[in-house]
Amino acid sequence: MNIIVVGCGKIGRAVISALVNEGHDVVAIDKNQEKVEEVTNQIDIMGVCGSGTDCDTLLDAGAGKADVFLATTASDELNMLSCFIAKNLGAKNTVARIRDRAYSENNLNFLSQQLKLRMSFNPEKLAAHDIYNVLKLPTVAHIETFSTRRFEIVELVLREDSPLAGVRIMDLRKKYHANFLICAVLRGEEVIIPGGDFGLESGDRIAITAAPTEIIKLLRHLKLAKKQAKNVMILGASRTAYYLTKLLLASGSNVTVIDKDPDVCNKFSEALPGANVILGDGAQQEILHEEGLNTVDAFISLTGIDEENILLSYYAQSQEVPKVITKVNRDEFISLANRLGLDTIISPRRAISDLMLRYTRATENTVGSNIETLYKIMEEHAEALKFKVSPDFKYLNVPLKDINFKKNILIAGILRNRKAMVPTGDDVFMEGDKAIVISAGHKLRDLQDIIA
Repeated sequence: MNIIVVGCGKIGRAVISALVNEGHDVVAIDKNQEKVEEVTNQIDIMGVCGSGTDCDTLLDAGAGKADVFLATTASDELNMLSCFIAKNLGAKNTVARIRDRAYSENNLNFLSQQLKLRMSFNPEKLAAHDIYNVLKLPTVAHIETFSTRRFEIVELVLREDSPLAGVRIMDLRKKYHANFLICAVLRGEEVIIPGGDFGLESGDRIAITAAPTEIIKLLRHLKLAKKQAKNVMILGASRTAYYLTKLLLASGSNVTVIDKDPDVCNKFSEALPGANVILGDGAQQEILHEEGLNTVDAFISLTGIDEENILLSYYAQSQEVPKVITKVNRDEFISLANRLGLDTIISPRRAISDLMLRYTRATENTVGSNIETLYKIMEEHAEALKFKVSPDFKYLNVPLKDINFKKNILIAGILRNRKAMVPTGDDVFMEGDKAIVISAGHKLRDLQDIIA
C-alpha cells in the first residue's frame, strides 16, 4: 500500500520502520530537514520536507493517492488538520495521533466523525493500560488480552528455581491441572513453536495461552500467584504516568509519583489529588528509600530517558522490589535491559507499531477472515493474531490434526459463543469462531495464510 507518515519523531520513525518491513511504500513528511535526511538515510523511503498542513507539500508526497495517511507529530491539532486536508485531497484512510488528555472520548468521537478520521491513537494511554494489566498479575512479564479478557497470552521468564525448568511440555498438563497451552518459547534470540517433547530450560521466556481463570489456576499450582500491586511507586510524572495513576487510583491503589520538575509536580497533583506527588530527583537513592522503595509492591520508571529508567529499575530490582517495570523506547536498549534481568519492558513506540501493523493488514485485506487483533510477542520475535472464521474458509469442520499448517504456526485458542477453549487435534473451526494464531517468521493477513 501507499502510506504517508507526517512527523519523523520517535513514534513516526518506529511506525515507518515497521511499515517498510511489511513491504509498504512509505513517504515521510517533516518540516525539519535534518529529521527527513536522517530517516531517509536509515530507511529506504522517500522524504519530503514541509508542513503536514501545506496542500502543495501533501500533493508532492502523493496524499491524493494514499491508501493510508498517518499524522504523528507532537501537535494534536496539526495532526487533525493534516488528516482533514489529506482526506479532502483524496487519501482513503486517515489516522491521527491525539494524546492531550483534554480530549475526552466524546470529544474524540465527535472530532473523528467531523474530520472523517478512520482512527486516532494515544501512545501514552496505550502504554498505561499495558502496565496496568501487568500490575493486576504481577508475576508475568507481559500480558495481552483477546475478546474482552476471555482469553489471554501471558509471558513468563523461567528463573533458575522455576518448577517448569527441565520439564517437557507433554508432562505439564498431567502435573498441573489447568487448561493451558505453552505456545511459544524464546531461547536466546530464537523463537520456537514447541512440540510436546520440547524441554523447558531456565532462562527461557515462554508464552502461555488460556482463559484468565486457568492462568491464575496454573500460577497458583506453580506458587507464582501474587495479588494485584496495591502500593506503587512511579518515577517521572509523564503523560503515561498520568493515565496509569488515574487507573490505579480508580482501582484503590496507593500511588507515589516522584519528579524533579516543580511545575510538572504541581500540575500532576492538581489533576490527580489522590496521588502522593513528591518533588525530588529519583536518581538519588535516598529519595527513593525515604518514600518507601522497600515497602512498595511495584516500581515503575517512566522518565523520558531510557538510560535512567534502566539503571533505576535495576537498582529497584536489587532492593528486591516485587515488581519492576521499565519504559524503554530505543530498541537497542531493550536487549540491554533484558540482559540485566529486567523482563517487563514497556515501549509506547512498539505498542503503536503493533496497532498500525494490525490496521494496515486489515485495511489491505478485502476478502476472507480479516485480522481483528495483532500483537507482537516474545520481544517482537513472534505474532499473536485473532481472525474471524468466515463462511468461505476452506477448512470449516475439519479436525485441526488433519489440516496441513505452515511451519511455526500454532492454533493457540478458539473463541466460540463467548467460550474460550485451548484446542486439541480433534477440534474444528466453525463459521463465526475467532481463531487465535501464533506465528513466527510469517506475515499473516488472512486465516487462509496459515495453510501450507
